[in-house]
Amino acid sequence: MLLQGKIAIVTGAASPRGIGRATAQAFAEQGARVIIIDLDLTAAREAAAQLGEGHLGLAANVADEAQVRDAVAQALGHYGRIDVLVNNAGITQPVKTLEITGKDYDRILDVNLRGTLLMSQAVLPAMRSQKAGSIICMSSVSAQRGGGIFGGPHYSAAKAGVLGLAKAMAREFGADNVRVNSLTPGLIQTDITGGLIHDERRHAIIDGIPLGRLGDARDVANAALFLASDLSSYLTGITLDVNGGMLIH
Repeated sequence: MLLQGKIAIVTGAASPRGIGRATAQAFAEQGARVIIIDLDLTAAREAAAQLGEGHLGLAANVADEAQVRDAVAQALGHYGRIDVLVNNAGITQPVKTLEITGKDYDRILDVNLRGTLLMSQAVLPAMRSQKAGSIICMSSVSAQRGGGIFGGPHYSAAKAGVLGLAKAMAREFGADNVRVNSLTPGLIQTDITGGLIHDERRHAIIDGIPLGRLGDARDVANAALFLASDLSSYLTGITLDVNGGMLIH
């Protein structure tokens, strides 16, 4: 078991077909106790219960500092430690540059980027005290290629910010044996993307992917499992692409 005895938080993991849920499932299968943090407490508890016994569902808006700190305090009170954080919670919006309003910008940046910072700030003292921890930040191929899929430019900006934040935290906390890495998924089949891809566009997108298919949530989950486990013990500050070759650089 790659995560036997480990305590892991996965944010935004209540959606049945999302990357977060697949990650939580992969972690549980490898021996971790998983804390699912989502906006909806009932959904978070149900998702945790579906993983089996010993898992926990909590509610928090990752962009709200007080809610984040309360949820992490509950997790620490319940388990006594936190070994892994997956900053998965995120939202997108398919608009063009001139259509982005101030409210749109704040909403997208708050959840995707501020949420990553707030969750990391909340768990880092415990990880630093333990002298061990792994933080995995969910970015996107949109940050690397300048959008062009679903999310607008503000989404690309937020996800690019996640990459810079993760690298800076990796440099700062490496001496404490806390590793911080990023994942950049390509186009993954989830509840969010499921209804947005028409057949013509779907085929055009797949034609540009060397592996010849869209990604599954489990593809990303397996990459997160690698970064959470000791298999990646000498990796920090990296960006791991999970895109089927959509972007090769």
